[in-house]
Amino acid sequence: MVQLTRDLSNRRFWGGLAIHGLASLGFLSVSLSLFDLFSPDTLGKFGMPEILVIPAIALVYALWKSWPYPVEQQYSSPDTKVTLVTGDLFDQNVNVVVGMSDFFDIEIPHIIAENSVQGQLLSRVYRNDVSALRADIESALSNVTPVEVGFAKPGNSDRYALGTVATIRRHRTHYFCVAYTNMDASNNVSTSIGILWESLEKLWGEVRSRSNGEPVAVPIIGLGQSGLSNILPIQDALRFLILSFMFASRQRRVCEELIIVVRPQDEKRIDMLEIQDFLQSLKQS
Repeated sequence: MVQLTRDLSNRRFWGGLAIHGLASLGFLSVSLSLFDLFSPDTLGKFGMPEILVIPAIALVYALWKSWPYPVEQQYSSPDTKVTLVTGDLFDQNVNVVVGMSDFFDIEIPHIIAENSVQGQLLSRVYRNDVSALRADIESALSNVTPVEVGFAKPGNSDRYALGTVATIRRHRTHYFCVAYTNMDASNNVSTSIGILWESLEKLWGEVRSRSNGEPVAVPIIGLGQSGLSNILPIQDALRFLILSFMFASRQRRVCEELIIVVRPQDEKRIDMLEIQDFLQSLKQS
């Protein structure tokens, strides 16, 4: 209800309502003028109640075209769908993307924040069983050679190339753990737009090969401690994520649906109508 109220007070909604309303009113007026040309005595028989039907029809059409529907878009080329939902990433009952550092650390709270996606993966999926999660990640990385071994820092000491994806399977769900941040000796993380783009490219390739086309849920990447929030505000981060997925999908289909999960506390900072327009603009003719 809060989102609907915000959308209805959005200038984009009222601008669209005005444009569609005037366009439909103009179309109906021209149609009636043509009708009057061939049947000049018919329209003169109508009074005020009947005449008001015309602007009413125009208003209904404008509302239908401008109403803030759920933010989603189906594409035919490629055959995929992008959906935005507000809620909990781990309640989507689909495969999940988890952003990590190049050390794939999982220990909370001194290295990884408890409320981070990695922290939730440990607490909610693995029930705080650090050993089990560490074993699954090590197994997923068993055929990947670290770029640095024995780095002096708390936690894991083997560094992997940025963009490395450790895919683990737990309770019939794939968790695509992608390294898109660089961690230093003090466990501070950083990244760049270029690194994020390359990491997402590798992520979509892994999703393509391991998900069997099933939907995948992803948070808005880059909002946490990565240092991108000042460069890539949430609205831009959303567009960046969508563009990355669509470019990869046009090369070869990644999966049947990308579900972008927005945290409830972040929803108020997003212009959903603008994102819907952006999704629609990516449709190929």
